[in-house]
Amino acid sequence: MNASGPERAHRERLDEAVRRDCDRRETAERERRTVLGYTVFMGSIAGLFVVPVVAGAYLGNWLDGLAEGFSVRWTVSLILLGVAFGAVNVYRFIRDHR
Repeated sequence: MNASGPERAHRERLDEAVRRDCDRRETAERERRTVLGYTVFMGSIAGLFVVPVVAGAYLGNWLDGLAEGFSVRWTVSLILLGVAFGAVNVYRFIRDHR
């Protein structure tokens, strides 16, 4: 049974799509991350987020200690800045390692 022109073209496109999907699946199976790989990935994300927050807290606490009286203005401000900076770090890291 011979297929006409449009049917043959459709069949060839379908065959090519199936071939591409099979290749993608085989590549994904070969490059699948291990538990150690996921652990390192999540640890990197945690470090990228936590380090700016903790650095902001320490720097803010030091700056507040220089001021007269009781003040947490610098501590809170730099913690919030650290959260924002950490969130941008995590976003860029995930975007680049997808």
